[in-house]
Amino acid sequence: MTIEEYLNKPYWVIDILPKQVPADGRGQYFRIEKFFLEHPQIDHIYKKFTNVLLKLNCYEDIDVSHDGDEWITNPAPHELEAALLKCMADRQMFYIILKSADVLITVSGDDTYITVYNPAEEVLELIGSLAGSEGLFIWR
Repeated sequence: MTIEEYLNKPYWVIDILPKQVPADGRGQYFRIEKFFLEHPQIDHIYKKFTNVLLKLNCYEDIDVSHDGDEWITNPAPHELEAALLKCMADRQMFYIILKSADVLITVSGDDTYITVYNPAEEVLELIGSLAGSEGLFIWR
């Protein structure tokens, strides 16, 4: 599948919040999101994302890319961490494909969540456990 095809599949979100904030929510979501996107808060969030992806790579081969054209299979842990930090610093997209599970994971450098497209139940369960181990939540 192409990245565009994945983006049209059902998706789940790995987030710092346990569920989606309603559009008519009474809280101050955007001000709080802005706070979490600042340093050092975002650094802690991206460390958690890195840990989830590294742990996931223990179970699944991963391919990663900044542009969707050039892919690296199973990068070294420090390379994956550096790629995620670059994504955050440059506010760019970062793509992770689990080929055997037919899953795309996207990380956007200006978000406090990552998105998992097309996960089968078994992979979703694993990702949910890994996210939970880092104090993150997964929701549809």
